[in-house]
Amino acid sequence: MQVLVRDNNVDQALKALKKKMQREGVFREMKLRRSFEKRSERKAREKAEAIRRTRKLERKRLERDGF
Repeated sequence: MQVLVRDNNVDQALKALKKKMQREGVFREMKLRRSFEKRSERKAREKAEAIRRTRKLERKRLERDGF
């Protein structure tokens, strides 16, 4: 991951880097890797995330279609 520093403005570059990392899910993955997660727990979490994701997309689609 790369961020350009313009006019020696490190604060702005740091803010952009954090934003990129947040979008990529780096912080979330770091949090998950702090401790060991059993395979069954990982499967359950991933399944729940998938359900949440599909419900969110469905809500957005319905909202866009005007329901």
